[in-house]
Amino acid sequence: MNNVLISGGAGFIGSNLALALINKGYDVTVLDNLSKQIHGEDPQKSSLYLSIIDKVKFIEGDVRDVDKWDEALQGQDIVIHLAAETGTGQSMYQIEKYVAVNSVGTGIMLDLIANKYKNHIKKMVVASSRAIYGEGKYKNAHGEVFYPGSRNVEDMDKGEFEIIDTATGAPAILMATDEGSKIHPSSVYGITKQNQEQLVLTVGASLNIPAVAFRYQNVYGPGQSLSNPYTGILSIFSTLIKNKKPINIFEDGKESRDFVYIDDVIEATILGIEHDEANYQVYNVGSGVSTDVLTVANVLREGYNSTIDINISSNYRLGDIRHNFADLTKIERELGFEPKFDFENGISRFVNWVNLQEVQESKYDQSVKEMKEKGLYK
Repeated sequence: MNNVLISGGAGFIGSNLALALINKGYDVTVLDNLSKQIHGEDPQKSSLYLSIIDKVKFIEGDVRDVDKWDEALQGQDIVIHLAAETGTGQSMYQIEKYVAVNSVGTGIMLDLIANKYKNHIKKMVVASSRAIYGEGKYKNAHGEVFYPGSRNVEDMDKGEFEIIDTATGAPAILMATDEGSKIHPSSVYGITKQNQEQLVLTVGASLNIPAVAFRYQNVYGPGQSLSNPYTGILSIFSTLIKNKKPINIFEDGKESRDFVYIDDVIEATILGIEHDEANYQVYNVGSGVSTDVLTVANVLREGYNSTIDINISSNYRLGDIRHNFADLTKIERELGFEPKFDFENGISRFVNWVNLQEVQESKYDQSVKEMKEKGLYK
């Protein structure tokens, strides 16, 4: 099992994973469309692409192209399916594209494996997402666990953003989301990631090909796109700061996420590739710690020695969740994974890397304009 195909292997996670696998002796093939949204206007000059191009067999192609999949799958032992459109907000108005790339693209891959390569592929790994959980896991004052649906627009218009315990009227108690938590995505992106996960696990079981799904939290670190305004608040905020523009914080700034450093993500993924205990399983991959968005903005501003304004606007996006952070009990128990980078250490490394990069044009205002035009930004 030495030959590995990584779809989306020129992306942030994919390129780091490719290099780590090469260092372990694997032969890596990459299928990637070199999206300008990620790699910039001249993708073949992007640092992510350049980091792998002379080390892998590279196939430039779209996951909606059956011929490119056919070319890429030849001779492979392991398939790691990372390719996807990833912007939560953008997915709510580019619906056909997200469904076609994420869901249909996965279907094309699996159709070829089922009908042509089932005797060759020995393992499949798919990148799922914390977005499939929708809102996180909570309990009320009586200790009863519940999974709230999408928040009420009327409440958010009044600046009431927290998930409420209806028994007491107070904010509900946030809990870590485990793999057995309710799956109820609140965005098109989340729905398509659920599709990808279920397709790969279901087809893998039917073909007797071990499959693993990793539900990644908010992945960050050196190398991530600083020009993509649709995903990754650390990049978005950093680019705004470097352009000396103020940061507009949605809601009240207390909304939180689980930020997981890229090296930890790569370690967890390789554990899943190399350990039979992971076969046919799903795992959360995160830091296991909840960090609010206002804290992120302040830490970045301090890290860049900036004095830009941080404005808490009470604006919000339809489809956004309030809180979510990972319960890592299962992956710790079964694969021995423990994150090595806390937020302070990871952010320091990220800031140091950003400080060495050319300042990118901020396209944040453009993304907000698009959301407003679609009625998704309030």
